[in-house]
Amino acid sequence: MMHFKNQVGPENRRLQTCSIVGIAAGSNWPKVGRALMDFSTQFNNYVAQTEKALGQLLPPATTRPARIHEAMRYSLQAGGKRLRPVLVQSAAALFPAPHHDPLPAAVAIECVHTYSLIHDDLPCMDNDDLRRGRPTAHKQFDEATALLAGDALLTYAFELLTRHYPTEPGFALVRELADAASSRRLIGGQMEDLLAEKKSDATADELEFIHLNKTAAMIEGALVLGGLTSSSTKSDLAALRAFGRELGLTFQIVDDILDATADSATLGKTAGKDAQAGKTTFVKLHGLEGARCFAREHTASALAALTTLPGDTAFLRQLVETMLVRNH
Repeated sequence: MMHFKNQVGPENRRLQTCSIVGIAAGSNWPKVGRALMDFSTQFNNYVAQTEKALGQLLPPATTRPARIHEAMRYSLQAGGKRLRPVLVQSAAALFPAPHHDPLPAAVAIECVHTYSLIHDDLPCMDNDDLRRGRPTAHKQFDEATALLAGDALLTYAFELLTRHYPTEPGFALVRELADAASSRRLIGGQMEDLLAEKKSDATADELEFIHLNKTAAMIEGALVLGGLTSSSTKSDLAALRAFGRELGLTFQIVDDILDATADSATLGKTAGKDAQAGKTTFVKLHGLEGARCFAREHTASALAALTTLPGDTAFLRQLVETMLVRNH
């Protein structure tokens, strides 16, 4: 794992680093062709399976009290990339049978992810009005309902895991998701993110902690959950963790870039809010070109980590390459 503090330097040094890792500054990934078409088909299939499972596994909106269950479904079924459920399913597919159905685990991590978004959007945190192209939960309902909906999704995630995996790998799944969402990881990253707002002397180490925990922890966790539902070994799980860390960093760096360069309609959330809030981001510390360089560098590291995994990794490779050039 490379530390950003060792990579900070003049612009030409960063570009030279990008060249060293084998990704030219002008690379245009992914390449168009049959592989990309196959990737899109598989990705959409994973998303469709996720949407179906969400509809089946969540409590009906009419469950008493209806307002809280409406709010849960409103936020969870608002669409989005569904990256984490896709990663659960695609990681499980790397390994041969026998394995457990990964979909309940995929829904569980999406519940935790959505809870974090609901709370992140609240006035006491990022105070955002738009999420996934429509009003945030506290705008659609009210702050108290949004707060409770987030709480309910967090606890429901663990109910799902214990109900659908009553024996092994249930305990391992609960432990993994609890760790990813803990005060040391997801919540810790969110806390450091808030503390770093409007901080003029934020360091690369602080930025690394925020991104590794607020974002990469859940992406890493999704891959490990998928591995745990299959016939993976300890070394396989370690490889999934290494891959997830690099993929998570790439994802968040690109997010930082998009927040500074895209519009709200494209993003489905408020653009430019990082700069307005004075958040510590890759763009703030390293500039746009520096951030793009780091994104390419971590993409290369993610692809290298993929080579240590068994099975057919073609889908995950395309996912990594597509991540670098996404526009939302």
